[in-house]
Amino acid sequence: MARADKATAVAELKREFEGSAAAVLTEYRGLTVAQLKELRTSLGGNAKFAVAKNTLTKIAATEAGLAGLDGLLAGPTAIAFVNGDVVEAAKGLRDFAKANPLLVIKGGVLDGKTLDASEITKLADLESREVLLAKLAGAMKAKQSAAAAVFAALPTQMAQLAEALRAKREESGE
Repeated sequence: MARADKATAVAELKREFEGSAAAVLTEYRGLTVAQLKELRTSLGGNAKFAVAKNTLTKIAATEAGLAGLDGLLAGPTAIAFVNGDVVEAAKGLRDFAKANPLLVIKGGVLDGKTLDASEITKLADLESREVLLAKLAGAMKAKQSAAAAVFAALPTQMAQLAEALRAKREESGE
């Protein structure tokens, strides 16, 4: 690879690292071109899956301000640059790795923090963003309903107390 080509490749990798929400590093040794194409298709619009040279990736990660990836860059490396939902992309990679054991998830980076393979798996086990937002909305609605019930109970109790006082005064003849 010529020096100019290497500089272009480093610049592209740096741009991908800086522009993506997360990056997952994988080892693809033994996968066929058809399987890699299937993986790219399964990731859809959530991620871009690209094969990269380790030395160029190290340089690009350093230039992008990412530390801790050097230990993950051994053997043939392919990177999934996640632009969409990180959980969905992690699920896609995990499911593909289960079906094709030759794909090994090495680790990655999320919001500048280095993740190992087990943390990527934990990320994949999360529910989708929409489900989590729905649960949050439900919890917020429940809290608002409880607050409304408390606020409505105070005037009701006051009215009941006034009625009880009025009834007691009538009984006592006042």
